[in-house]
Amino acid sequence: MKGAFSDAGSLFATRAEQQMFPGTTYQNVSGGDPQFIPDLTHEQLVAFHAARYHPSNARIYSYGNLPLAPQLERVDRAIAGHVRQEPIAVAMEVAPFGEKRVTELGPVESVGAADKQTKFSISYLTNDLRNVFETFSMSVFSGLLLSGTAAPMHKALIDSHIGSDYSSNTGYSPFTRQTSLTVGLQGIADKDIPRVEQLVGETFARVREDGFERRRIDAALAGVELAYKHKTANFGLRLMKSVSTGWFHGVDPVEYLQVSANVARLRAAVDGGRFFEGVVGRYFADSKHKLKFVMLADPKHSQRLDERENELIQAKLAELGPAGLARVDTKNAELAQEQAKTEDLGCLPTLTLADVDAKAARYAIDMGVAGESVPVQWRTTATNGISYMRVINDVREKHPELWPYMPLFCEALTYLGTATRDMAEIETDIGLHTGGISFAPHVATDLDNLGHIAAGISLGSHCLDPHIDNMYRLVLELVRETNFGNVGRLRALLSAMSSNMFNEVADSGHAFARRLAA
Repeated sequence: MKGAFSDAGSLFATRAEQQMFPGTTYQNVSGGDPQFIPDLTHEQLVAFHAARYHPSNARIYSYGNLPLAPQLERVDRAIAGHVRQEPIAVAMEVAPFGEKRVTELGPVESVGAADKQTKFSISYLTNDLRNVFETFSMSVFSGLLLSGTAAPMHKALIDSHIGSDYSSNTGYSPFTRQTSLTVGLQGIADKDIPRVEQLVGETFARVREDGFERRRIDAALAGVELAYKHKTANFGLRLMKSVSTGWFHGVDPVEYLQVSANVARLRAAVDGGRFFEGVVGRYFADSKHKLKFVMLADPKHSQRLDERENELIQAKLAELGPAGLARVDTKNAELAQEQAKTEDLGCLPTLTLADVDAKAARYAIDMGVAGESVPVQWRTTATNGISYMRVINDVREKHPELWPYMPLFCEALTYLGTATRDMAEIETDIGLHTGGISFAPHVATDLDNLGHIAAGISLGSHCLDPHIDNMYRLVLELVRETNFGNVGRLRALLSAMSSNMFNEVADSGHAFARRLAA
């Protein structure tokens, strides 16, 4: 948690949520706040684990074509020795506090100008999580409001270049009993906070008056439907995450799986007129619970934390005294002996060679040629009515001096727009006809020469079968017509990429190490 809290974005999001839900369980840091962890005794930890991490509090989920009976037998063996107990009640609903403004200090980030280190967000309390349709509608509303270059908040806040990117807590949060939606910016100057407040208010007012373009709504709903047809390797885990929060709050998980019914109901509500305009009126126009949260960069933030930690250590040592320190030494010696023992690995789930087929499954692939010399592989199988495309362009022999710019080039292809169409219009078409179009650097072992790598640019997309022609048309438009002379958009992209990479270090440092090794 010290690592997570050393990241300004993570700290900002955590502190904002604590201020948004005072007096509830959400005011606590689920992973533990480093400044309070030393106050936790071993006895308290064991008691907490016994009470909360108990089968009575569990929800058991299985996905796939595994035989169900053996699964249930394993579950029964695991929980048979426990006695059912009533879960401990915790406060989950916050009393509306009107409008509140909070300012806290945080660490300085190494990216960005010294005078643009402030983070600011406005959070609004929204619907009860247990209303599945309202939660679904709010998720779609959030995407229309915030995501993509066509989104009203993106045009107002990102395109204005006031800050480097949205704040880390921006978006709809359906993870608390009372959900919330946050809009904010990072990398702004202190003096620009009133301007951000004004733009957020004006944008909500404009959405309340004009709503969203119908083509964008249709694209968003098409994306939802396609996402539930698109089965990836982690589809089961994604499904579990989508139902787990509401399940723990008493919602029947099957309700979350009725995606088509919710999409149809939302389409009918939109057809009825001014649906999303009404959402603004209910939750944002006259909010009864709104938090304005500011985090100012303090150059001495880390120093203050170190000083506080040192004072805490000295106080703990003084409390222990010689006898207490001797007990700690004894416990450490016992722990070392325990860790040196040979552990019984049989209790862990394992695979043996007997569990793996000696012969790998092989799938029929049709080989072909596009144009005069481009090799093409075709695989025909059951895909839920979805066609997938992946293109890899080998660049090993082409302009090695430009390789460092490949990540920027790939991002620019889906951000800059073309000479005849802005990216907002293209994004809407992509949403209507495909599950997205992506470009990314590709690095893999060269199977013809294991001592070398295959490097290139990977292009991917998928769509429902009737939209194949439109998918190809959109891909070609981006590849052939992207306007790299759009310097303003390119500057905004660079700013957002640098901010995002910095924010990702705390959670995904291993990914950066892997890329460097590759």
